[in-house]
Order: sequence, then C-alpha cells, then structure tokens
Amino acid sequence: MSIITTYIVPHPPLIIPKIGRGQELKIEKTIKAYNYIAKQIGEIKPDTIIIATPHSIMYSDYIHISPGEKAKGDFKEFGEPNIYFEAEYDTEFVSKLSALAEKKELPAGTLGEKKSHLDHGTMIPLHFINQYYKDYKIVRISISGLSFIDHYNFGKCIKETAEKLKRKIVFIASGDLSHMLKDEGPYGFTEEGPIFDKGVTEAIDKGDFLHFLTLNEEFCEIAAECGLRSFIIMAGALDGMEVNSELLSYEGPFGVGYAVASFQVIGEDENRHIGEIFEKIEAARLQNIMSTEDDYVALARKSLEYYLNHNKILNIPNDLPNEMLNEKAGVFVSLKMNGQLRGCIGTTSPTTNSVAEEIIQNAVSAGLEDPRFYPVSKKELSKLEYSVDVLKESESINSINELNPKKYGVIVSFGRKKGLLLPNLDGINTAEEQVFIALKKADITPNQKYSMERFEVVRHK
Repeated sequence: MSIITTYIVPHPPLIIPKIGRGQELKIEKTIKAYNYIAKQIGEIKPDTIIIATPHSIMYSDYIHISPGEKAKGDFKEFGEPNIYFEAEYDTEFVSKLSALAEKKELPAGTLGEKKSHLDHGTMIPLHFINQYYKDYKIVRISISGLSFIDHYNFGKCIKETAEKLKRKIVFIASGDLSHMLKDEGPYGFTEEGPIFDKGVTEAIDKGDFLHFLTLNEEFCEIAAECGLRSFIIMAGALDGMEVNSELLSYEGPFGVGYAVASFQVIGEDENRHIGEIFEKIEAARLQNIMSTEDDYVALARKSLEYYLNHNKILNIPNDLPNEMLNEKAGVFVSLKMNGQLRGCIGTTSPTTNSVAEEIIQNAVSAGLEDPRFYPVSKKELSKLEYSVDVLKESESINSINELNPKKYGVIVSFGRKKGLLLPNLDGINTAEEQVFIALKKADITPNQKYSMERFEVVRHK
C-alpha cells in the first residue's frame, strides 16, 4: 500500500459552528464536500494522514516537518480555547522522509521548530475526519519560500517514503485560494484574485498539475493565495500516477476562495511525471533566453560562470560595444531562479573604470555576496535568469509626488543610512509602497527626516 487518495481542502476557522456562529451557513457546499471526503477517509481507514499546511513553521529556504511523538492545539486565537485537538505523529515516516530529503539534497527536515502546537490549517481537516475516524497517525509538513519545483520534488520524496514503508496513506493539501475576491474581504479586491481561482479550480478539476508549476509567482503573490505550495507538494506525491480528479465544491462568499477536491489514485501513468515535464519546458525557455541576451546581460552571465569555474575574475572582453568600455555608471545585476529572486547587488554610482567592469564586479557579488541568499552553486548556473540595470544620474526631490515607481527608482538617505529600490518592479504599484520598502531596507523609520533622490535606469533583460 502507499498513497491511496489525496485531497485539497480549505481551512476557514468559521467553518466550525462555535466559531462561525451562523456564518458557516454561507459555505454549506464546502461543509457538505468536507463531510463527504471525511466519510471517505473513514472508510479507507488510513494508517497515516499526511497534512501539508501553510500555517505551520515556515522558512524561506527550508521545508519543515514537525518533529516529536505528538502535538496538541486549540482555537484560542479564534475565541474558542475549549475546541481542542491532539494528534500522534508517525515518527518512523518522519525519520525516513527527512533522511530521504537529505539524500536528495532537498532542504527539508525537522530542525528549527519554534512552536509545536497544531495550527488551524491542520486542525480544520482533523475536525471533520475525527467525526468518522480516529485511529491514525499524522505527518505535518509546512510550506516554504523555496521554488515550486522544490516543493514538487519534496512531494516525490513523500511518495517514495510511503512506498518503502507500505503504509496506507491519505494526503491532505490544506490551503485556501485567493484572499482578494471582494472589496469587503480580508485583503480587499484585485482582479488577479478571481483569475487565479478560476485557473486553479479548472486545473484541479482536470488534474492538470502542470498548471500549478507554471503559474507566475508574482501573479500568485498579488492574488494573495495561501495554498498553492501545499497543492504542489500533493502533486509531487502523485508523480507518475493516474488519478481520478474531482472538484467537489468551490465557494468564496467572504472574499476568500475555498475549494474541496479529491484525487483518487487508479494506477500508474508514465505521462504524468509532471516535474520532469516542467523542467524540460523550463530548460527550453532558459535556452531561448540565453540565445537572445544582449551584450550587457551576456557579460553578467559570463562573469559569474567564469568566476565559479575558474575562481578568478573575468578579464574585460575586447569585443564589447564602445559604451560599455568607455562609459561609467552605477550598475545593478539581478539573478532569478525558478521565478524567484536569487541575488541582487549593485552600485548607485560608478566604482570602476567602465560599465563593463561594473557589470563583471556586481554579477559576481550578486551570485556570491547577497546576504539574503546562500552563494550560487555551479549546478544552479544553467537555471539562472539575469537582468542588468544601468543607472542614470540621480536627482534630489522634495516630495513623494515627484516619484513614479514604473519610471523612477528611489534612494532614501538619513545620515549614513541609505536604501535604494529600482523602478518597475513586480508588485510595486505606488510611490508610497516604493518608499516604504526603501526605508525598510535602510533601517530608516518613516518619522525620521530622510532625504530622497530619484533616478532612471536602462534595463537589460
């Protein structure tokens, strides 16, 4: 035996009557679907229930697996401390899974637990399951800031562990969809919210897990979703399996999307190694990008690759355009991998004798010296996307009204503290957002008397 069925479920605390106090009546379809799958789980009688939740311990670069023999939790933060849960962990599964992730060089395991109590993303599913079945152990898994494909590959580790241990397993991917479906919702409305939910629910109904992996991360962030990485771990746990997928319900009366779905395993399917398909698509896309890079971006790529392969700085090539060899400017080099920022270092004014030398210096620094990230490794080089921003001379401004985040970058200064934000960044739509982030980067408080400068860039991608 291994993974028999997987489910996608939401986790609104108000679905519990004592918390909802009547509000739960507005999501009757969700409750009906939840009871339907809970009854199914009761009939399956799994040895272990694996729950992926976005509300456990979350790290930017590590998927956390809850350690220990058991955990407790309640709904005190939602006004009901007497609604109480206790669950026993499948310690053998956790141990084998952690070891396999380490063997596969995936950053996942039981380290770094700060709070051991069960989260509501775990307890809401258990609330329904416990009405039909209680003789199980659980494995609780967090999501992380790692890429979609990392989460998928971790899901493959879950599948392999389940097969080795011959457990009867049910997997639950706990997570809501967009939180921005209505003006009166918790985060207001954005047009990306309904678009996200429509695309994801259609993919759920078709069992189209490739759609999950190919979603743009900036778009997902704007849509304010919370469950996608849980769904992707689930998809990885079904790698190479034929499934009968069914969207049982979808509702969003409170401005948050709630989907309930089931994916029953019915056999193997060599055409459903979705992670491999995605990586082939991604490799072809990156190859196309590399073939069309201009001299600025190509030099940044060559500089970092040369340093990692030869442990020394690249000499300035002689075949570059004159403006790169003869002009000076501040330059920022940004790296992305799997749609996420992987490093960004730059200079606000020239520190070398040419733009070319500035690019070489900052490309190496972006890959190896950005304190937010561990250094880029050789095996990552083929997966990187580069952009180069050549800064024009900055000018002082007196008012935030003189900014336009799509056209101008901003530099904020207070004493020796200085923060810079480039223009035309995804997710930055207002001058207020732009200045707020620049101040935060510089550790300048908004009430301090800081100065501002604006600048334009020529962006090479």
